[in-house]
Amino acid sequence: MPTVLEKRRTFRRLHESGCFVIPNPWDVGTARFLQQMGFKTLATTSAGFAWSRGLGDGSVTRETMLAHVAEISAAVDVPVNADFEGGYADAPEDVAESVRLCCETGVAGLSIEDYTGDMARPLYDLDLAVARIRAARGAIDRAGGEVLLTGRSEGFIRGRPDLDEAIARLKAYADAGADCLYAPGLSTREQIAAVVKAVAPRPVNVLMGGPSDLTVADIEALGGRRISVGGALARAAWGGFIRTAKLIADAGSFKGFADAAPGAELNKTFK
Repeated sequence: MPTVLEKRRTFRRLHESGCFVIPNPWDVGTARFLQQMGFKTLATTSAGFAWSRGLGDGSVTRETMLAHVAEISAAVDVPVNADFEGGYADAPEDVAESVRLCCETGVAGLSIEDYTGDMARPLYDLDLAVARIRAARGAIDRAGGEVLLTGRSEGFIRGRPDLDEAIARLKAYADAGADCLYAPGLSTREQIAAVVKAVAPRPVNVLMGGPSDLTVADIEALGGRRISVGGALARAAWGGFIRTAKLIADAGSFKGFADAAPGAELNKTFK
């Protein structure tokens, strides 16, 4: 098992060139399965984990999320990035404390978003949003500086799909110390290319959260460095579960098990 420092340095190297996929498991089993498939790094999903606890996205407490992140980080040999939502606080000094605690879990990276939790005013005012990123940067630096910080601008998935605003925010987060930039919800080649160009040379994370004609090669050609899937793998698993359960409940049919993973294969994977 690599040390925490080795994982963090590996994670940083991955961001230096090329393009890689960072899939999002939601428990130890899915994390270990993805590692065995050959993925070089993983990221937690706040949504996927929340659903596994019978909660809506954004309803998990900081303490529960910290325990989850620590468990996933310890369960695999590859670096793990924490989907750390908004840092579980509004004030910059409280974000800093949350980030300090997250660094202690053994993560290689973490993200801080600018969503307020209130769709009536979904994004923090820019000055406060920047101060929150700066506070996160300071907490990481005081912890040794090896954890990679991703600054997220949430407008495209929170009812404010303004490309110019997203770019302005991402550039400000880079200036405040974010190592990687991320605007979930970008859906076109033009949007991705515009963000990549605007924040260069900082690496950009691209979310692929649903069906798309874009491939990994396409996103690499557009300059994307990192591709995550958010809660999409968890939603895919829930989709199979729901369809099969409905067949049993509504039709008394067990035909949905035809696509189930073989138990022997799973046992072999986790042996």
